[in-house]
Amino acid sequence: MTLPRLKRSTLGDDVYDSLRAAVLEHTLAPGDRVNIDALARDLEVSPTPVREALARLESEGLVRKRPLAGYTVSPLLTRTEFNDMFDMRLLLECAAARWAAERATPEQRGTLVTEAARTVEGGDEHAWHAAFTALDAHVHDLVAQASASPLLRESITRLHAHLHLHRRYFPYAQTAVTNDEHQLLAAAINDHDPDRAEAAMREHLIHARARHLVAFDE
Repeated sequence: MTLPRLKRSTLGDDVYDSLRAAVLEHTLAPGDRVNIDALARDLEVSPTPVREALARLESEGLVRKRPLAGYTVSPLLTRTEFNDMFDMRLLLECAAARWAAERATPEQRGTLVTEAARTVEGGDEHAWHAAFTALDAHVHDLVAQASASPLLRESITRLHAHLHLHRRYFPYAQTAVTNDEHQLLAAAINDHDPDRAEAAMREHLIHARARHLVAFDE
């Protein structure tokens, strides 16, 4: 296994970013045991920042720690678990969209409209997938942040960690549809229309679930 060399000055953040990317791209595959000393050698750092990074990943649900067994990468969800996760997203993120339409500041509304209109183009396949997934997560986080409920935002963030593990199986040919749905959602929030915002989020999540479930049939 070869991980990218670290370049930035903030070592702890670099180690975290490198390990998170390795998990999401399945360089560290779901279910793999994590060897802290081996990762430290690959990254040319001491074990301490690796442990700190793994603790952050554990808080996000991307790795698990068991007594006497150390860390393992969280497994992919089963089809049933995946559906359950989307059921929870429908409950939480529809509420977040409604509250965002009611509570967002003018700055938050403008930022959401701008970010929802962004597209990801060019680059190699690995970089493009990573950039699109990051943008998708960013738009959803902006909605959660605009809901003005830190607890709701934290709950949504943890649910998204499980979705990120599946991102290698995302139907990227349908990214234009995802962008369109984001823009409809952002427009409703920007228009202070909670009913339309909630409906737009519900439609987006229902369609997103259908797009992802195809992977379980392959």
